[in-house]
Amino acid sequence: MEDPDKKTEVVLLACGSFNPITNMHLRLFELAKDYFHETGKYKVIKGIISPVGDAYKKKGLISANHRVTMAKLATKNSDWVEVDDWESSQSEWLETLKVLRYHHQKLLCPDPTNSLQNAIPLTKPGRKRKQEPNRHDPVKKKNQNPDIKSVPQVKLLCGSDMLESFGIPNLWKLEDITEIVENHGLVCISRAGNSVQKFIYESDILWRHKNNIHLVEEWIANDISSTKIRRALRRGQSIRYLVPDVVQAYIEKNNLYSPESEDRNAGVVLAPLQKHASDSKN
Repeated sequence: MEDPDKKTEVVLLACGSFNPITNMHLRLFELAKDYFHETGKYKVIKGIISPVGDAYKKKGLISANHRVTMAKLATKNSDWVEVDDWESSQSEWLETLKVLRYHHQKLLCPDPTNSLQNAIPLTKPGRKRKQEPNRHDPVKKKNQNPDIKSVPQVKLLCGSDMLESFGIPNLWKLEDITEIVENHGLVCISRAGNSVQKFIYESDILWRHKNNIHLVEEWIANDISSTKIRRALRRGQSIRYLVPDVVQAYIEKNNLYSPESEDRNAGVVLAPLQKHASDSKN
């Protein structure tokens, strides 16, 4: 018999727009959980959905308040997946790495007296990372402190589209990608038609840390996407069984996703592209 105390505990963190949350988003968690449990080496103890803030400036992105509310409605009956609104409540866009660090820090210091205000890993423009508070230092992968050994690993859960976005110029900083795959790890659910392994092979950074990238095959094809949901809604088509019923009801009640909402942020440069392009000039 496997000793459950010897299994590595894992927290799955999914970052993204969730515009809106779909059944596919929820399936990612279930697929990843099955994968880890089938290895016999891991125990998934929690799933976290962290919607991006409005400052991300993605075209068609409706307000974080609506997106967080829909995500909470979608997970209200789950006994292990929850929604965290810390990222979405920030006035500035946050790199995914900072969100990973934040949730790792929460596991290190679950004391409720540690307020979110004191834990925000933001740096002022022009400051270097070394001036961030120590509590947001990169995770030490091989920390020998016995009190920290048992802290669950926070792994980034994503689809193959997010993984392959690592190759888009100025969307991700190379040092962020390195720290994510080296110190935290990725769990990638591959969608039909994506050659994720080839992408990893062609990336020196990902190849170097391929043992910390968990690829999960999605054998039951599911091509639901938020983009297709919004398109159906704009055309007056049904989205039933593509999103949870409570999410559909919320969308209808609040008249979300119209041709006008899809034009929101049109012509605006995506926050990471704007920030990283600006950083490269300085």
